[in-house]
Formats: sequence, C-alpha cells, structure tokens
Amino acid sequence: MFLIKTCLVVVLQICITNVIHVSSQNNTTITAAPPTGATAAPTAAPGTGVPVVTATTHAPENESEEREIEYEGYDGWYNNRAAPDWGAADTQLLRRLPPAYGDGVYEPSGSMRPNPIDIATATMEGETGMPSYGNRTALLVFFGQQVVEEILDAQRQGCPPEYFNIKIPVNDDRYNPNKRDDLYMPFVRSRYDQRTGFSPNNPRQQLNEITPWLDGGLTYGIAKAWADTLRLFKGGRLAATNDTEAPTGGTAVAGDPAYGMHFPAYNDLRLPMANPPPPRDHYLKPIKRFFKLGNPRGNENPFLLTFGVLWFRYHNYKARQIESVHPTWSDEKIFNEARKWVIAVHQNIVAYQWLPSWLGEDENGTRYGLPTYEGYNPSVHPGIAAVFQSAAMRFGHTLVPPGVFRRNATCYFRMSTIATGAVNEGKHAIRTCNSYWNPQESVLESDIDELLMGMASQITEREDNIITPDLRGFVFGGLDFNRRDLMAVNIQRGRDHGLPDYNTAREEFNLPRITDWTEINPFQCPNGNISADTCWPVRNLMNVYDGNLDDVDIWPAGILETAPTGPGPLFRAIITDQFKRIRDGDRFWFENYKLNKLFTASEIEEIRNITIYDIIMATTNIPPSAIQKNPFFWNTDDPCPQEFQINGSNTDHVEACTPLQTYDYFTESDWSYIFTFVAVGLFLLGTIVVLLMMSRLRQKSLDKQRQKQRKMSVRKAESSDVFIATEWVGKKDGVRNVKVRFIQGKKQLLISSERNKPIRTIDLSLVNKVTFEVSTDKRMKMFLLRVPKEYDLVLKFDNISDRGMFMDKLEKDLGDVGIGREVRTMKEAQIMSSAITREYRQKLLEKFFRVVFGHAFKLDEEGKQVGNVNSNEAKEIITCELTKSEFAEALSMKPNSMFVENMFTLVDKDGNGYISFREFLDMIVIFSKGNAEEKARLMFDMYDVDHSGHMSRSEFHDMIRSLMELANASVAKEEMDTLIDTMFKEAGLSTKNDITFDDFQKLMSDYKDALNYAQLSWDVAGVDLPKPQGVPAARPGTAVKRDNAPTRARKTVIRALQSDKDEKAALRQKRLSEKPGVDVQLTENKAPESSFEKKKTAFIRYIENYRLHIFWVTLYTLVTIGVFAERAYYYSIEREFAGLRRIAGYGVTVTRGAASGMMFTYSCLLVTMCRNIITVLRETILHRFIPFDSNISMHKYIAFLALLMTVMHVIGHAINFYHISTQTPADVTCLFRDFFRQTHVLPTFTYWCWGTITGFTGVLLTLLVIVMYTFATQYSRRHVFKAFWFTHNMYPLLYILMILHGSGRLVQPPFTHFFLLGPAILFTLDKLVSISRNKVEISVIKAELLPSDVTGLEFKRPLNFEYKSGQWVRIACITQGENEYHPFTLTSSPHEDTLTLHIRAVGPWTMNLRKTYDPSVIREHPYPKLHLDGPFGEGHQDWYKYDIAVLVGGGIGVTPFASILKDLVHKSKLGVKLNCKKVYFLWITRTQKHFEWLTDIIREVEEKDEKDLVSVHIFITQFFQKFDLRTTMLYICERHFQKISNRSLFTGLRSITHFGRPQFDTFLSSLEEEHPEASKIGVFSCGPPAMTRNVEAACSQLNKYDGAAFLHHFENF
Repeated sequence: MFLIKTCLVVVLQICITNVIHVSSQNNTTITAAPPTGATAAPTAAPGTGVPVVTATTHAPENESEEREIEYEGYDGWYNNRAAPDWGAADTQLLRRLPPAYGDGVYEPSGSMRPNPIDIATATMEGETGMPSYGNRTALLVFFGQQVVEEILDAQRQGCPPEYFNIKIPVNDDRYNPNKRDDLYMPFVRSRYDQRTGFSPNNPRQQLNEITPWLDGGLTYGIAKAWADTLRLFKGGRLAATNDTEAPTGGTAVAGDPAYGMHFPAYNDLRLPMANPPPPRDHYLKPIKRFFKLGNPRGNENPFLLTFGVLWFRYHNYKARQIESVHPTWSDEKIFNEARKWVIAVHQNIVAYQWLPSWLGEDENGTRYGLPTYEGYNPSVHPGIAAVFQSAAMRFGHTLVPPGVFRRNATCYFRMSTIATGAVNEGKHAIRTCNSYWNPQESVLESDIDELLMGMASQITEREDNIITPDLRGFVFGGLDFNRRDLMAVNIQRGRDHGLPDYNTAREEFNLPRITDWTEINPFQCPNGNISADTCWPVRNLMNVYDGNLDDVDIWPAGILETAPTGPGPLFRAIITDQFKRIRDGDRFWFENYKLNKLFTASEIEEIRNITIYDIIMATTNIPPSAIQKNPFFWNTDDPCPQEFQINGSNTDHVEACTPLQTYDYFTESDWSYIFTFVAVGLFLLGTIVVLLMMSRLRQKSLDKQRQKQRKMSVRKAESSDVFIATEWVGKKDGVRNVKVRFIQGKKQLLISSERNKPIRTIDLSLVNKVTFEVSTDKRMKMFLLRVPKEYDLVLKFDNISDRGMFMDKLEKDLGDVGIGREVRTMKEAQIMSSAITREYRQKLLEKFFRVVFGHAFKLDEEGKQVGNVNSNEAKEIITCELTKSEFAEALSMKPNSMFVENMFTLVDKDGNGYISFREFLDMIVIFSKGNAEEKARLMFDMYDVDHSGHMSRSEFHDMIRSLMELANASVAKEEMDTLIDTMFKEAGLSTKNDITFDDFQKLMSDYKDALNYAQLSWDVAGVDLPKPQGVPAARPGTAVKRDNAPTRARKTVIRALQSDKDEKAALRQKRLSEKPGVDVQLTENKAPESSFEKKKTAFIRYIENYRLHIFWVTLYTLVTIGVFAERAYYYSIEREFAGLRRIAGYGVTVTRGAASGMMFTYSCLLVTMCRNIITVLRETILHRFIPFDSNISMHKYIAFLALLMTVMHVIGHAINFYHISTQTPADVTCLFRDFFRQTHVLPTFTYWCWGTITGFTGVLLTLLVIVMYTFATQYSRRHVFKAFWFTHNMYPLLYILMILHGSGRLVQPPFTHFFLLGPAILFTLDKLVSISRNKVEISVIKAELLPSDVTGLEFKRPLNFEYKSGQWVRIACITQGENEYHPFTLTSSPHEDTLTLHIRAVGPWTMNLRKTYDPSVIREHPYPKLHLDGPFGEGHQDWYKYDIAVLVGGGIGVTPFASILKDLVHKSKLGVKLNCKKVYFLWITRTQKHFEWLTDIIREVEEKDEKDLVSVHIFITQFFQKFDLRTTMLYICERHFQKISNRSLFTGLRSITHFGRPQFDTFLSSLEEEHPEASKIGVFSCGPPAMTRNVEAACSQLNKYDGAAFLHHFENF
C-alpha cells in the first residue's frame, strides 16, 4: 500500500513540478530581484560595536530582472504539492516500525516488561565525570538539543490525560526514602490523533506539534501569527529588548539586565510558551519573564536559550545587511529574505556539520553522515519516526554534562551560585538540574558569549551508557512531583507509543537480530565475555529482563550499543534515515535551488561555506581567537582548555541538585472550598430565618395596628368598666389580646376578644374568695386570678399603672358583691410555672369525659381502654366538677344560651352550680340508652321552667327560639307564631294554651323514630364516641337499615328530595313538605371480599379517574429521566475515558445529567404558566387528552423535579470542584480549553468557583434558587405574600443566569437554548397577550361592602372579553400597585353586560382593597380603576360536560358556582341544549347570614329554574357534627314551616336547609341510585382545604366500588 501511494505521489509531482505554486496559506510569494554575491564592508554586531568577520550582501545584477519566489511557509503545509499534509505541523509521527500495542490498538506495549526505573537504575547508573572519547564539546550537545526542538515536539500530554504512572521501587532513595509500596512517578501518555486508535488497522498515532522540516521553527515559530508577534515590523527585524519602538512592549528598561543588549523582546503578550515550575524554586513564575522565541520550549535552560538568542541575532544581522543593500525594500520583503537565509544556513550546519559530528566515524576514521544530495524526492515522507522521537534521538542524553562552564576570552572560568550573580563565589559551573526554567539568570549576567565559550571549551560526558543524575533522577517535573527520572520516562514513552522490542527494530532497519547479549556492545563485552568487568551494563540488562532477549525495550538496549565513536548501529541507522528523509523530502531545501528558485548557485556555495563559528562571530563579541574554528570538538591546540571534567557527584564542582518536592494542588483551595459551601448552607438557613423574621415583622405590624386599635378602644372605654390586657394562655398557645369586664349583676368576669367576641366567662357567683397573684419583677405587669374549679386567668398589662387600676376596680367590684380576695406577690416566672393553664384543665376534663363515656357506652368492653386510669387520676376525676362554661364548651354552644341554661339547671340536681361526675353520667346514660319517651321528657322538663308539669305556649315558643339560637338563625315573630299555631293545630291542640307531657308527645308523634335515635353530640378531645345506631357506612355491601329522620337529613339523601323526571315542581314541593325523607333501599353492590380486592378496585378506579394526569406525569417523568440518562450515559460510557470523567468519576455523570434535567424542567415551567394559551387549548379537542386544569399542579411537580435536579447538580459539583482543584495545571488546561488563566497562577477552587463565568453564575443561580423556593412555600405565600410575589418574579434573572452559566463552556458547548427557546417563545407570546389587555384601565361601576368582610365589585366588561362560567381573572387595583395582580373567580354570568367579583378580605391586599372601596373613604370621588388580565380556564368551567354535576362551595369558595348557576338557568331558559341534566349545589356556610349576596343569586336561580335543573342544599355548620336532639327539633320546625309556605324557615328559599356538615360519601352514593344511568358524575368543590379533602376522600372511597365514577375537580383558597 505504501508503494502504491508513493508511486501516485511521484506521478502527481512530475505533473506539477513546472507549475509555479503560490501557497494558499502561510507560504508567501514576493517579487524580488535575483540576489548575487557581493562583498560588503565589515559590519558591527548589533548593539556591540565590535567588528565582525566579512560577510556577503546581495544586490541585484539587473534591477529590471525580477522573478517570483515562493518563500517557505511556517506550518509545513503544501511543502509537498501532491501530499500537502506531509511535514505539516500537528500531524502524525511516522511509523517506521510495526506498532506493538498491548491490544494491537492503543494499550501500551510491554506490559510484562520490567519496571522502567529498575531498568534505568540497573543499566544507566554510574559515576559521571568521564570525558568524551572523541572530545565532543558541550556546544555540540546543546546544539543538538536545539536541532531536536527545531524538528520535533511531541512532549505535550494527551487530552484527555491518560496516566501511565511508573511505580517507584521501595529501594529508590531518591523518591521513596520512607520505603512505601504505593508511590508512583507521574507519567501522562502523549497526545495523539483522535481519529486513530480504533482498530488494529488504525492504531493510535502520536502527533508532532511542529514541522519536521529544518524551516526555522525554533526562531520564527510554526504559525504566521506567532511569527508576527516576534517581529519589529521595521527593517525586517525581530523585536529586541533594545528596540524602544517595539510594538509589543517587550523592551528592557534601565536597571534591567537586558537593557541595551540585543535579546529577543520579553513575552509581555504572554505567548503560550511552556512554563513549568523551576524545580530549584518549586513555584510557578510569570511567563512574561521569558524572551519571545519561535519555539515554546526555547527557554527551558540557559544552554538552549543561548542558541535561540544566537539565531535571533543572526536574523537581525542578515536583515540589516539586506536593508543596507536594498533600502527601498519593504519590511516584509527584507524579513522573508533574511528568514530564507537563516533557514538555509541552519540547514547546512545541521546536515553537513553537526550531524556527522553527532554520528561519529567508522573504524576507518570516516565520519558517518548523509549521502550526497540527489535532489528533491516528493515520494519521501519527512515525518518524524516514532522510534526516532522515543528512542534514537535521545542518544544525546548520555553526553549531557551535569554542569556547564562559563568563561571569557582570557580563559577565566566564572564561578556560579545556584542562582548565579555572585563573583568569585559559588561553584565552577552552572548545575544543569538547577537551571531548568531559570534560563535568563546566567544569560543576562554574562550574555551568551561566556556560555558559548564555556561550552566550546567543555568536554562533554563520555559516549557510554552512564547518564548524569541531572537527567536520570533530577530532570524537571510539575509541582506535584518536581523531579523525575528521564531515563525511566524514555522507556515508558516508548511503551506509550507502542514501540516493538529491540530485535524487531534492528530487523526493520536491516540489522541482524541479536542472539547473544554480548553482541549488544562488543566494545564493553570483548570476545563475547558477559562476565567481563566492562560488560556490567549488558549483564545487568540481561538480569533485569530475566534473560529474555526478544522482549527488550529499544531505548535501554540502543543506548547500550553506544561506542566510543558515537551512537550504536541501531540509533545511527534511525538518525541517518530521519535526517535523510527530512532533507530529501523538503521542496524548500536550500540545495534544491533549481526547483524552488530560492538561491543561485553562487549563493549555495556561500551558504555551504558558512559554519557555526561564522554565526557565533557574527552575533557575539567573542574575539576570533577566543574560540576554536570547529566548536563542536575541542582539540589540544584549541584555546582555553577546561579546568577539569565536571563530576556531578563532586559538590566542589557543582551544587547538588535540589531534592524532590511534592505539592498538593488542593492546598490553596481548602478554605475557600469550605467557606463557599458552608456559606451556601448558611445562606439557606439565613433565607429561612429572613422568611420567619419577615413573617414575624408582619405579625408585629399587625400587632401594632391591633395595639393602636386597643388604645383607641381604651380611650373609648375610659368611662366604662372595660380593661385592655394581654392574656397568657399557656406555653403552647402563647398570648392574645383581650378585653376584661366584671358584670356585677351576674357576678361574672367576661373575657372577650378585641372585636368583642366572648372568649371566656368566669362565674364568681358560687365562690366566696378568690386569689390574686401579682409579679414583683419585670416592670410588675403580670396579674393572675385563681378561682376554684376554673383554670387561672393570667393577664399582662402595658405597665404597672394599668395593672393597679384594674386591681383596684376588681377589688372594689368584688367587695361590692361580697367576694373576698387573697393577694400574693411573687416573680413572674413563678406565676407562670404555678398557673393552672387551660391546657392543664383540658387534660383533666379529657380524662373526665373519657371515664364518663367509658362507663356510659361501655367502651372498655370494646377494647378501647378509655377508662383505664390509676387511683390518683381516678380521685382527681371523681372530685372534678364542670362549670357551666365547660359544659357549654363541650356542647360547642354559648354559655348564656337558653338551651345550655335549661340543660345545666336540669342536670345540676344538687343545685351547687356545678355538674359532678355522677350528675353528668346520669344524663349521658339517658341519651345513650333512653327511649324516645325519656328523651322527650328531658326536653319537656328543660323548658318546664316552674316544674309544674305543664308547658305554656310561651315556654314552647322559648324552646323553639332557643333552638334557633343554635343555628344563629333569626326568624320573624309572625313566622314563628304561624309555625307554632300550625304545629298545635296538626296535633289537635289549637285550643290549648298549656300542654302536658302527653300533649308534647302528640306534637312529636310524627318524629318518634327521630327522637328514639336522637343523641347529644359532644365536642370532647380524646374520646372516640360510637356512631349513632342506624348510621351505616357509605355504599355498603348489603341493604341499608331504615334511618332516623335527622340521620337521613344529615346524609342529605337526594332521592327523598328529588322528583322523578315526569313529576312537576308542585308535586315535588308537596312531597318535600309532606315528608322530610323516604326509605332508601340501596341495591346490593358486590363489595370486594378482601382488603386486597378493595385496594385493587380503588387502584383501578383511581387510574380510570386520573388516567390523563397519570399518563402525562409518567410521560414527563420518564422524559426527564431520559434527558438525565442521556447525558449520564454519555459521560459514563461514551466519555468514560475522557479526562473530566476520569478525574471526577461519576460526579461528572451526575452533574451533566442533572444539568440537562435542569434545563429541561426549568424550561418546561414556562409552558405551565402560559395561561392564555392553556385557556385557548382547553377549548379544543386537546382537552380530551391533556388535563389543562392541572397546570398549576404540574407546575409544582416540575418545580420539584427542577429542585431535585438542582440539588443533584450542586452536590455533584461540590464533588467535581474538589477533584478539579486537585489536578495538575496541565490537566486542567487540557480539560477546560476555553478557560484562560495565566500559567503561573494555579487554577484553584477559588478560580473555578469565583473567577469563571460558569462558577460565578452557578453560585448566583444556587442562591437565587434558594431564595425563590424558600419564598414559594405555602408558609411564605400565607404570611409574606409580597415577598413570594417579588422573588417569584425574579424568574427572568434565573433564565439569564442559566444561559450565562452554560455559555462558559466549562464542560461542554452550551445548549440551554435547545430546551429554552421553544418554551420562551410561547411564554413571551402569552405574556404579550396579557400585557396587551392588562394595561387597559377598567372602570368600576359599583362597589359594595358586604357582610363577612366580602367586597363586591361590578365593573365594565371590556370589548371582545369572552369567558365561560367558572373561569377566573387577575386584577390589579391601580391605587395599590399597577403590577400586583391577584386571581379571583368571576361571579357574573357570560350573558351579563358587566363583570362582577366577590372578594373576601383575608389578607393585606384584600383588606386594603376593602378599605379602598369603602364608601366612607370614596365619598364623592370616583371608584379607583382596575387592570384586568384574563379570563383563564379552570376545572369548574367543565361542569356542563357531565350528565350529573355536583357543585360544593364552602365560604368564599362559592364564587365560581354563582356564575355557573346563573349561566345554567339562563341557557336553560333560552332552550340551549345542555349535556348536563342535573346540577346539585351544596352551599356549606356557618350561618345563613354569611354571604347573603349569594342568597339573592340562589333566589334568582330558583325563580328562573323552570325546568328544575338545579337542586340547592344549604348546610348551616353552626355546630360541628351536632345532628342530635337539638337539630332534630330544628328539622321538625323546618319541615312544618315548609308545609305552610314552601320555603325555608331560615333562608326564605325553596332550597333545603340542613344543620351541620354534609356526609359527602352518603350524599354521593345516593346520587348513584337517583341517576343509575350516569357512568360519570362530575364533582366540583371550592373552599377550605379541609372541605375539599373531605370531598376527595368521599370520591376516593366510592370509587373503590363498582358503579358510577366520581371525578373530582377542586380549588382551594
């Protein structure tokens, strides 16, 4: 294949050799006159003033003759026209040997070979200080290094980094003084072509980052841009430290050692030159200290830098020569001409002077070298061979001396310290190992002259296998391991590059295989004697490889081949092959002048005559006689012999190498790392504290307002007996503001709220003495009143004066009624600790009730253990007596109600004003076991005030009136009289004014069953009372027993209240008036037999009802998981061997997956808030497939996922940042190429977190998310709504920071826009729709302040404002803030011309709204205008989609149903065909007086409901679960009144009025019987969370059984 390619290349080259090629990239074509040789006057070296040897200049023979010249490019491209990439920079190393990777693809070779350090120690360790056999000089050696830097740079580590560390033996004292077994010397595999390493046919190929050509890369760089930074752009010269006009600012200033000297300009531009930490200093230094050179590694050591400066000066020397001859030439032309000459001269010296000196000579004394040049051969590949890079060219390591002399022209050898600068002090030479990356010190101290003269006089190390410690153990490394064994690295590098074994390499270069170890070096092992003393290196090599000659690394065997004349056969063959290919394959080679036209024949001869000596003479101040003509060798007659051969072990010659030092890269990150994450945690806690403080401040503000009101109340009450104080209720309950007043007539102390609502009444009529306890500390503001059989009253006053006034007044009042008092003084803390609090009293009463009910209902027999108390508790319970207030509280009634008064008097048999344990038990037994007659007798006796056995009409009237009080109902006197007359008439008692108990039983005869089952319900904690008999469970498995009337009323059995389809409304009303309920025999629904079956049915029904929600939540969750998994998989599997993945482990997997999840979820949040779009879409067919009404729930769910992803991302980055902060600078530079940092600044955690846009925005995002989520909690929305509103509206900042966060390219290219773009466009369009209308000012037509703190607003309906009943809008009151919107449901109907809202004042904004529209505030001024946004859809507007719809409204939650009811009746009246056949509206209110505006709407609906579509049921919840004896009597009155007036006694409506809370499960179950054809029943509830939860529970319970499915839609307020 190679031969075929070569033939093709030759054919192509022949076809185009005569075509003048103009490089399309870096090659430059300039029209120039043909230069000819001419002699010029001697020229002074720049900046020195010292004459130099004669040189040639170039003048045109004929100015009219011009030719086009193609100058050589910089990056090596298009040198070969047929193969443009041959010889280009950053291309593959050439394989001259078959690859021998461990797996045939990329795994390092030689996995079974010995440890490289063991090999190097066994074969290359020895005493230095032996001179070269051939008197080679140090100048030859370091010139060789600059040759290598000219053609080869494969030192950069691979990216991502792949560590192939070398284990440090236990016995290695250099690196392992503590004899540890877990130490490794860092080694990173070389950079390679990412397109290779995938199969044995395409094995890994390493890269040469510079060109293999001898094209001046050391001086000019390998890129035009780099070369331009080196130029002065004046006279074709390179910028120097003594050029004040240097555009880059790299000139030296007075006081600088380089001032006035001709050095390259300083690297002020911070060109990316190599800048490892000097091992001598062990810290990073600024890169600006270096000189700007073409090669990034040109400042490695002072000896290499010397040659860099040498060629730099030679360029400027040639530029001045050319400029002097051609003053009209441009800077560009002069620069390229000078560069052309520098390259040609360098090629000549390297190929024909240095290389033969390097290769040595044969046994006949003939020097090895390149064969005669036969011209350019385009079929020759010039690429650097991998074996040349990894082994052969490293032959020079054996020649490197441990130090370098410096001398002057008079043969004075300068002394040097570790940092130089001392005169006649220090050591005799610059120590090689201590000069790495500190090159300027010695160069600036004595210019390059002394170094050149010193190197020319110094004999290098001997040509053998011994390597100086400066390379074998103390070459430079990174901060983490600043000394390394270069010999071990050489061996490891060969394995890294997949080199085969030593014998294979010999065969490939036509050398015989070695079959005997002594054949490696016959000079050391004469006559094949392996035991010879001089054969120890080969013997050690054999031992370390266990005698396996076929698996020896090339480098150790090749260096052992070294002979006194130079490199052994293998290395010599490799080196010769390499330089021959470089020369023959170079179209721009100086001898190829006939083709490239760069030079004339005479100029070629001139170039061939220029030597390294001539270059030195032209660029330095060295006298001609101070250095030998051939400085590559030192002979006996040459000037200034060295004083001695430097021995690296002799500290009199040179300093010792500084020892190994290590470094923990996390050292400078520890505190900032801890501080950052602790600060984030504290910020979270601080945010929560701020939230609580804001809530507390708001509460304090409200308290101040209350206090202000209190003061106003005090001023109003100054002439009265009312005192304002703060009551301490207990440790848990805290304090509350109260008003205290003593009522002398009743001997009662009344405690009421600030709004005059009675809280507690302390009856003092039965006591003779009370106890006062007053505090003597803390400004003496506390007062305690202790009354027997009561819990203590603890009051705090504003000051001692107020307390004194209260005590004086109370003592006077008590004295007037004959009650004594005892006063005690003590500290406030003692008062509070000894006080009998309400909590303590309630616990006692709880035990009291538990024991009483345990005896009455025999609960112990049922295993409830309610009466299980010890003897001390039993004694306390038996002696406990209930006050009237506690008795009333147990009944959830007011102490002063007539019912309580009469019942208490009846039960208190001993008349002591308290109910004892026995008295209370006797009463309970009657209700638990008594029959209807006994209960009727109890009611009769209660209201037979004079116990005459007769009840007058007025007493019966009082009984009914007292029952009305229970419901907080008010009935006109006329209606009450009519009711009583009717009841007496139907019982045949119309002529009687007084009735006996028998007459009373006649009145109750129709309700005997009701009385039989009637009980008293008790609101007592800790007692689980049994259900009344006859109350079945919802949707039972068998037929239901016949229930009593109150229970049937409680269950609101619809069938008893609903007529058949064909019955008229009159018949319906008649049936209702005749009978409050009918027997309902439910059909036998087959109940699941086991709990598993129940759960299965419930699960199936749940799936049926919420299938769309489940589908979309599941789908979204799976998509989110997929988004997470895609990135996680990519970084776990596809990028498993990538650098960041290798460094951070699975931390990067989590962070990248979470990052994508965050982008996805945060973007989706915008979609859920596109209210207008959702409102439109829910009216399309899509609503059948997407539950649009759950957008807020979905918003919260997505927000939860986003938070989860954020937490994962932050935690993952906490791990990642730790790992990243522990990496070497080189690794970090590789992994994060888009992040620039100065090379002397370590990339610490502080930099990554706070110095990069990714890190800084990440911190801001974290803090912002903390704030937004903290203030988005329910607690925040309830207590500090404005803070929630403000922080939630910071979402634009969130998305901006997200975009900036990703734009940093820390790990991957940004793609936030892929997720965000679509949702952002939708959200923006949706916002524009809202903005287009919510900036219109809407006039308010009417405003009313309704009862229950409800504000009614009626305002104009904007044009084109279309909505549906049940929808909601957002309004902003202009006077309260144009941008603060709040949502409210419309109570108007779509057919109405205006819009109405009914808003209850429960928060600051709604309270202020009520004040704003207060008529006393508005007066004659117009109403403030509104901004309106909407309408928006919600679940309630879908009521018409169900055959049967149940509307449940509680409190202000009735607002959406007001609109729906009006809309339903209107459409029915118009004859609009509706899917909905029946609507049940359940209005749950504390009293009928609440929301009276709704009563008017219901009345209107009843008047217009001609088709009997709506059935309204009103539930008055004055008591909680008190459908007992009291409400039974209310039902009796209600039914009687309905008989005579067809309307409710309490509301005046035809709607049914119930007392208590509905039992939703029974109600919904009966609907199924009333409408057996309905497969789905829509249930819509709006109100307090407790109510909607009960509805949801009922629907869920019923959905466990076969039958109609109940689909619940709810909203809370």
